Amino acid sequence: MHQRIDNALEFGRFLVRRFLSDQGPHSAAALTYTTLFAVVPMMTVTFAMLSAIPAFKGVGEQIQFYIFNNFIPSTGATIQEYLLAFTSQARQLTWFGVGFLMATALMMLLTIEKAFNTIWRVRQPRRGVSSFLLYWAILSLGPLLLGAGFATSTYITSLSLISGPYALIGVGTLIKVMPLLLSVAAFTLIYAAVPNTRVPLRHALAGGIFTAVLFEAAKQLFGLYVSYFPSYQLIYGAFAAVPLFLLWVYLSWMIVLFGAELVCGLSSSQQWRRRPLPRLLVMLMLLRNLHERQQEGRELRLRDLHRAGLRLPEDEWDDILGFFEQEQLVCRTGSGGWVLCRDLNHYSLDQLLRCNPWPLSARVALPEQLDEPWYPTLRQSLELLQQEQASLFGGSLADWLQSGGDKNRQ
Repeated sequence: MHQRIDNALEFGRFLVRRFLSDQGPHSAAALTYTTLFAVVPMMTVTFAMLSAIPAFKGVGEQIQFYIFNNFIPSTGATIQEYLLAFTSQARQLTWFGVGFLMATALMMLLTIEKAFNTIWRVRQPRRGVSSFLLYWAILSLGPLLLGAGFATSTYITSLSLISGPYALIGVGTLIKVMPLLLSVAAFTLIYAAVPNTRVPLRHALAGGIFTAVLFEAAKQLFGLYVSYFPSYQLIYGAFAAVPLFLLWVYLSWMIVLFGAELVCGLSSSQQWRRRPLPRLLVMLMLLRNLHERQQEGRELRLRDLHRAGLRLPEDEWDDILGFFEQEQLVCRTGSGGWVLCRDLNHYSLDQLLRCNPWPLSARVALPEQLDEPWYPTLRQSLELLQQEQASLFGGSLADWLQSGGDKNRQ
């Protein structure tokens, strides 16, 4: 039991470190700024798509009220009135204005994908036709699917077995938790579809549940804070709803991005989080596997390393392969694997050390043993190198600045 608690705490610290290193608060602030400009265009596009179908007449307003009542604290009533007024005015825009609204909505989707790709260490975002089709599907089919689902749920709720005197047992409880279930489904879909990489569905579902529960708890706590600490009204007066809404949007994006860190972190093994190998050793291990695969005429994938016992995280795999690709050591095959594209007989270890973008680890950071044939010789060579560096550059900085280190070499 204690071991599980320690593992959970260790994983939590790991997620916090990654969240801060990925500049999660900064990304949440950027998304808040983009949301401020994109919320009215998104609502306008949603209403326009739903009004194009007579069967969905009035569904847009019902969806908006449902979202504000279930997913935004009680302080959002004033903001809802403002947004309704802005949206009704936006419907009278010209085609040029509509195009500007569409561009603003697309900007928000691009910012979201960029933040998620940063978390997953994706080096190549969606481009061209695939990016356009995805965003167009979200802006066009998303409102239609949302309207169809809302209309269907409204019809089902009106059935006698659901809301009548002979309603089934437990249906009322299910209806009460429906907003939470919808949040789980929405966050799961976001984590599975937005990053430009393969995300296991079970990890996306775990992140969706975590984010939905944390989102609901944050909504309740935020409502309590607004109710019991109304000092903001003394400062902002009637304008108080606007900064509160911005604060809630910022907290919401913080929760969403931290949930994304959770989904990404579930892909890394516990052993790797505890004792990650230095990048130099990982690079040499990858090169050995690539060289052996080349001799066999086969390509290398990340799952091949996992089967061999090297639980390398996907983000570190992408970083190292990006460096290898820059050095023209590897290239991607048509099927998505990787192969050597350079003769290693003409690429020295010294060149790898000099071009290595990650600093060479000190001897204390190297493991005592490693099941690699080259490791004992490498460890001894690194020890000799560090001793030589200490003897050459071990003098004080004052001596080097005054005499160029002549005293230390004598």
